[in-house]
Amino acid sequence: MLRLAFGGRWVVTTIHWVDTFCSRLGVIILLAGAPTGALGQERPVDPTSSKREATSASAFFAEPHVIARSIDAATRMLGDGSGLKDGFYPELSNMPTGAGWITAGPGYRHWFYGDQMFIDGSAAISWRSYKMTQARFELPRLARSRLAIGTHVRWQDLTQITFFGDGPDSLETNRSEYRLRSTNIAAYATVHPVQWLAVGGRVGWLDRPSVLPPAGSFQRGNPATEEVFSSDPVFAMEVQPSFAYRDVSMTVDTRDHRSHPTTGGVYRAALTGFTDQDHGTFSVRRSEAEAAHFIPLSRSRVVLALHGWLAASDTATDATVPFYLQPSLGGHNTLRGYTDYRFHDRNLLVVNVEARFALFTHVDAAVFADAGNVAARVSDLNLDKRSYGVGWRVHSRESTFARLDLAHGAEGWNFLFRLSDPLHLARLTRRMSPVPFVP
Repeated sequence: MLRLAFGGRWVVTTIHWVDTFCSRLGVIILLAGAPTGALGQERPVDPTSSKREATSASAFFAEPHVIARSIDAATRMLGDGSGLKDGFYPELSNMPTGAGWITAGPGYRHWFYGDQMFIDGSAAISWRSYKMTQARFELPRLARSRLAIGTHVRWQDLTQITFFGDGPDSLETNRSEYRLRSTNIAAYATVHPVQWLAVGGRVGWLDRPSVLPPAGSFQRGNPATEEVFSSDPVFAMEVQPSFAYRDVSMTVDTRDHRSHPTTGGVYRAALTGFTDQDHGTFSVRRSEAEAAHFIPLSRSRVVLALHGWLAASDTATDATVPFYLQPSLGGHNTLRGYTDYRFHDRNLLVVNVEARFALFTHVDAAVFADAGNVAARVSDLNLDKRSYGVGWRVHSRESTFARLDLAHGAEGWNFLFRLSDPLHLARLTRRMSPVPFVP
């Protein structure tokens, strides 16, 4: 039930609905995983099946040869996305929301001692002059591949992050932009008791992020956030504090493919804490629960994708959440009919439903609906912000290469082009920085 009355009854009904939703999806995950053998493993492919039979089983129409050849060439160039290959690779997707149409740069990865240890580094620049460099060292196969430990450093310069003010009633006319520079250093560990379950922990240091006027290429002409919201607590500080942070998470992942899932699901719960090292003013704790599930229909020619996400912030009485750490809603992963980072507040709730139709083996059409909102209190969350739309997905068997979405919300139409699956959980990527909060 998506449309509910306000007040206490709304809160109780919503909690009941979310609990029922997650419980049912948990049952679905076990049922979906059972026929495939080990949970999270890919389905075996029958080598005797003909190309024509495979196409008819997975798509509505026979695919033109030019599409198949293009996908084969892209797969050879980009790899399978698993991170298992040595050598140079193109860095195309390691930027947060709002970076622009495309991101590109070089990356290099090298494995040592029989694939027991690797180093990885990359750099990239985006359409709007977002820049990042990152390096990672990891031992991924300790304790018979049940334990991975590593360390990571990332510098980033994000030139045009959008901010409209706090709350669900923020005005579109108050659109502003800021530039955020930050350096993040972290160490992490992940335990896999079984293949489909990951329990992870991370500790890190965020060194004095800088909040500056917008810059970079293809500027949209919006005023600086400091001009529009000069009384915001962030601008009361001459220098932003450093943060020590830590998080712990548990993830159940039974998807057949992470970048182009057609069956299974991913469920994640996480607790994160940021400690303001200077004054304590911006110390915050955050709780998250997120689920995505993919249900194949009509011999996998139709896939129903479901997604839900709740993020809640908690602070001491005399503390506040700086806007670059606030949960935000809007853009290509949440409310696609609204611009990136359209709504900010302490708490967030969003639900997405998408149906994907395999027109060809490597091209899907999609229809979707998004609903959610932000609020200062969890009890005030609702699904009043909505968007609807259609889209296209271009993919290999395992990876989404590109997507186009045309979405409509209360503030008009929004056209989106990205190089990732729309329900890809950026929170699972170790290389992302904790600021800003990326929807």
